[in-house]
Amino acid sequence: MNLRLLEEHISRSEEKLNPLPLETIVVEKNALKKAAAFVASRVKQSILLVADSQTYAAAGNQLTDLLQEEAVFVNIHLVKPNKNGDVLADERSLIDVFLSVKEETELLLAVGSGTIHDLVRFISGKTGKSFISIPTAPSVDGFTSLGAPIVVRGEKKTYQLVAPVALFADITVLQKAPPALIAAGFGDMVGKFTSLLDWHIGSIVTNEPYSAFVAERTKEALQACLDHVEEINTKTEKGVQRLMEALLLSGLAMALFGQSHPASGAEHHLSHYWEMKALENEEKQLLHGAKVGLSTLVITQFYKEIIKPELHSLMGAEEAKQIRQLIEELPDVEFIQSQLEQVGWSKELVPIPQSLIEQSLKEAHLLRDRYTLLRLYNDYKGGRSDAYRTKTASI
Repeated sequence: MNLRLLEEHISRSEEKLNPLPLETIVVEKNALKKAAAFVASRVKQSILLVADSQTYAAAGNQLTDLLQEEAVFVNIHLVKPNKNGDVLADERSLIDVFLSVKEETELLLAVGSGTIHDLVRFISGKTGKSFISIPTAPSVDGFTSLGAPIVVRGEKKTYQLVAPVALFADITVLQKAPPALIAAGFGDMVGKFTSLLDWHIGSIVTNEPYSAFVAERTKEALQACLDHVEEINTKTEKGVQRLMEALLLSGLAMALFGQSHPASGAEHHLSHYWEMKALENEEKQLLHGAKVGLSTLVITQFYKEIIKPELHSLMGAEEAKQIRQLIEELPDVEFIQSQLEQVGWSKELVPIPQSLIEQSLKEAHLLRDRYTLLRLYNDYKGGRSDAYRTKTASI
């Protein structure tokens, strides 16, 4: 990823954007060696490497050896799973990691996928100790963002904190990631279809802040994935690199805007709702991006087949005309599903009961103080419509 070129684009934009938060991004083979050299150039005493048992085996062990060759002292904290085998970014894990941060700790390393980064980002933001991102799978778009979704008392809340100072993604490591994680990363990107729509609608209906520049960068990231579906599926070097770079660009878009609007709309609200219900019921968690893939199908169908015909009764004629056109520009559900399935996503990855889908369509919009077309519909219908169960059962 060419940060200098992105900076040039930003400098030519007339919009007021946040500066790029990362000093460097490396997505290539042998990136771990460059990561070790980068850490050694910044550290005099010690660092804390945070991973779980699987991500430590994927990259942490090798990185530790490389750091020791650079004479860097490495403290290691492995986040433990809960009784369901899930590693969660919750209060318990936060405290465990926080207690491993010493006064002499100069730098934090997040070695893993989304959950590890959420924990390290939160602690980095609260302690003022910088962190470096070492992704082990192209599974989420949050590596370069400011947001840390943390489960607090069973409710998932996103805290806007800090981005890493640098990111090193080793293609060799990413290619070895489980296929389900790669499918999840693609699912997280597919969610941009509806998140961008919701963001645009929020700017039209309630005058929420909007950035055409950031929206365009997010669209570019999404299109890059669609253009390389087969290569992503076969985990070629080029395919995995394009997916990883798209996820990173989506994260940078959020950082430039300062909020998650470009990449998180009603589809993410449904996903978070399902996650919170699983926590409430002490059930095993499903992959975030896999859930976003399903929720994008649900929201797309709901917007096209339920909300679009009723727009005239929900708002003024001119607003309804604008929003109808935006909805019509969404791809068909069949196209989105075919793209997901080409990279190994399937409904078996996300066995969400139909009753929970219907419930989330009525209630998930309440999780975030953000305007979406789903919120608009619920504000007027108040959960009383029978539309929640008329169409989504076919997905």
